[in-house]
Amino acid sequence: MAEDFIARRGKQSASGGGGATLNIENIATALGSTGGGHDATEANGGPAQRALPPVERWNPPFCGDIDMRIARDGTWFYRGTPIGRPALVRLFSTILRKDSDGYVLVTPVEKVGIKVEDAPFLAVEMTVAHRGTDQVLRFLTNVEDWVEAGASHPIRFEKAACDGIKPYIHVRGDLWALVTRALVLDLVELGEIGEHDGARCFGVASAGSFFPMANADEVESVGFNRS
Repeated sequence: MAEDFIARRGKQSASGGGGATLNIENIATALGSTGGGHDATEANGGPAQRALPPVERWNPPFCGDIDMRIARDGTWFYRGTPIGRPALVRLFSTILRKDSDGYVLVTPVEKVGIKVEDAPFLAVEMTVAHRGTDQVLRFLTNVEDWVEAGASHPIRFEKAACDGIKPYIHVRGDLWALVTRALVLDLVELGEIGEHDGARCFGVASAGSFFPMANADEVESVGFNRS
């Protein structure tokens, strides 16, 4: 399995094997010293984020790219094989960072590049607290992080194929989660006409912020009349 191969290659790297590899011992040490890797907390009542390694403060040497990618559906692959253990995927997600030249897995002593086909995470669940002006949306990612949409964690909408929309929720750093198709309709149902940068837009509100999806005139032209 992919995770067994990663572990073997990590040991080879630690003993001087050539090539860019994942050193599992370095990752475990980094997480152990920072308290990372905790389970997700409950969404209700304003969840506290799990402790995460301070990857933004680490500046180790770049050791090259490895054959790891995150597919559009959120599946992590290593050398073409899916990583089947969710705990290992969560571990890697805590040391993921996006630099100016791409995505990297980083520890205090090494950094390796990986490929991401779309967004590194998926938003797979959404909760709605309150309604109206007090509405708060919280999203659960596929790696068990809860994120509350608002000024610190905006939602952005991009055009998709066939005139659809692709919503993304900011997670941390320059890492975003793609909102799954199953949740897109829920977001649209919560939509309303509001103002953004002086223009009338159709969008969704959370924690006092308004995130535009489309021009209000376009939405009203197809019969949407919610005020």
